[in-house]
Amino acid sequence: MTNRILHSRIQETDNLESNRQREAKFMSDKEKAIIVHGLTRIFGELVAADNISFEVEEGESFGLVGANGAGKTTTLMMLATMLNPTSGSASICGCSILNNRDGVRNSIGIVFEKMSLDIQLTGRENLDFHARMYHLPKKFRQKRIDEVLELAGLKDKADTIVKDYSGGMQRRLEIARSMLTRPRVLLLDEPTVGLDVQTRRFMWDHVKELNRQQGVTVLLATHYIEEADYLCDRIGIIDKGQIITIDTPQALKDSIGKSVVSLKLHNGPQEDAARLFERLPWVNKLRKNDGFLELSLGTEDVNLADIAKLAQENGFAISSIRLRKPSLEDVYLHYVGKQFEKEDI
Repeated sequence: MTNRILHSRIQETDNLESNRQREAKFMSDKEKAIIVHGLTRIFGELVAADNISFEVEEGESFGLVGANGAGKTTTLMMLATMLNPTSGSASICGCSILNNRDGVRNSIGIVFEKMSLDIQLTGRENLDFHARMYHLPKKFRQKRIDEVLELAGLKDKADTIVKDYSGGMQRRLEIARSMLTRPRVLLLDEPTVGLDVQTRRFMWDHVKELNRQQGVTVLLATHYIEEADYLCDRIGIIDKGQIITIDTPQALKDSIGKSVVSLKLHNGPQEDAARLFERLPWVNKLRKNDGFLELSLGTEDVNLADIAKLAQENGFAISSIRLRKPSLEDVYLHYVGKQFEKEDI
């Protein structure tokens, strides 16, 4: 076989393999509701979103968890085509946020952090106005408005002025509005801020039902750790515009240890006690948290009495000690190195 023929056949094989790889990638991407690659947004000297990358499967509920100012809203606004990225790319349901904005907007529903309802109109009038903006045909429009009102549990309040709605009802109306066009992807930016605990939990169940029963892909931006833990299949922790880590809630908890010991000293310098415990082979990491020393342990087989005895033998008295499973708040503290602000918890 001549070198030219051999080279030709090798080239054909390479092309075939390349085509197969492209086809495999295309088929894989078809299953991705959201693909984000290197998304960056700079305001002057502030890097609000810094080379953010993640993917969300169809039907998945994905959370971006971070403190206020971490870059969550900026990321969602870029994905919603309401803000141009400085660099990077993203697609929703196969539509580029750069080259196919109409396709993106036809694929998404969005609930903003700040309420955007007309409180002088009724719930039905708010929905009708929104439906007309999307040019929904009249016959379909009325039917769909009734459907989303039923879905949000607001059918009996449809003709009530929105200013007379509770905060939770207004949020549910905003979610109902976002669902009018049957979006494949729902973007939620801090959807339960300002709601009481009971109403917040009701909202969580409502969003979970949309995700599980309606098959809607959910991208949630929140600073409520328990909200992400309850709602999300996977979580990305974001800080200073960067994604720090991504995994399932349970895998994130497992990543920092099997258990956590929280202890408070009755006497002795905390720094000296920290150095003592850090040297123990079964302590993965030690951190200080609001006057407590928190030990992330690599084992569940820990005797608290042995820890107290070790402290006493080294001149420290423990006034409080507790063993517990890691929480997502522990995970956040582990990866970011600080707690949320008090008002963020």
